[in-house]
Amino acid sequence: MVNSFASSVTARNTVIVHRCLARGHDVEVVETNRRGHATRFALDAARRGIDVVIGYGGDGTLNEVATGIAGTDTALGVLPGGSTNVFARTLGLPNDPVAAAEHLRRGIDAADIRPVGLGKVNGRFFCFHTGIGFDAAVVRAVEQRASLKRWLGHPLFMSAGLTTWLRGYDRTAPHFSLTSPQHGRIDDGYFSIVLNTNPYTYLGNRPLDLSPAAALDRRLVVVTFRTLRVLPILRGLGAALRGGGVATSDQLVEWRDVDEVVVERTGPTGSFPYQLDGDYLGSVERLEITHVPDAIRMVFPVSD
Repeated sequence: MVNSFASSVTARNTVIVHRCLARGHDVEVVETNRRGHATRFALDAARRGIDVVIGYGGDGTLNEVATGIAGTDTALGVLPGGSTNVFARTLGLPNDPVAAAEHLRRGIDAADIRPVGLGKVNGRFFCFHTGIGFDAAVVRAVEQRASLKRWLGHPLFMSAGLTTWLRGYDRTAPHFSLTSPQHGRIDDGYFSIVLNTNPYTYLGNRPLDLSPAAALDRRLVVVTFRTLRVLPILRGLGAALRGGGVATSDQLVEWRDVDEVVVERTGPTGSFPYQLDGDYLGSVERLEITHVPDAIRMVFPVSD
């Protein structure tokens, strides 16, 4: 499943990737051209009994493919084709799609396919994280300039983050509450990340390590900022950049091994934005988030 509009996908490397994967396997290339396409194609492939569906594009393309085949016998393969490729890099794949294809082919040859857990938000799966509040507002600002994403990448995200901070998100009052049967309640959420894997993202080659407890073989981790004041955020994220996870405090709370959490609007904001695996999905008044064990079968890459 190829998203030809993704940042790192070209006609040339698509041909090379196809040739690599076709050594010993029957491979069909299907191009997607709008949101939701990959999910429909992946669901059809699963119904036809296809062994593996590979998402070659950005993290959003991967999310759509995973959503289409979750709960079936069809396995998910991953190739990096976007600007950041969080999930592919979390699996240990190189960021170059041609090199990654060789690792993935070895994994298919070795039949290294294992079930892994996914998160689920209001009925939709996510592979590595859901962002709620400020994070999602930044993704929304990036998507409003989507034509620049292929060329600007990380500078565009940094610019969108600064613009959103200054005038694109209300920092004067909390936006939502969070309730978990295991951990209790937070009434004053400004910004939360629900992690299925770690790191949260990459800044160039540097991982932003929010929680070492987030992993495919564990339940979810929820990191919540109870303020958007600069110093608490810098202290928390500074520790994440050094590795080992965020520095928790009264203003920055981490819940580990979360089975379920409900997020509901609070205060005067009316609703709050959210994103799944880097795709902005709009503003809502309530999210029901759960961990689904063994939700999908995953092809694990094999290195040299």
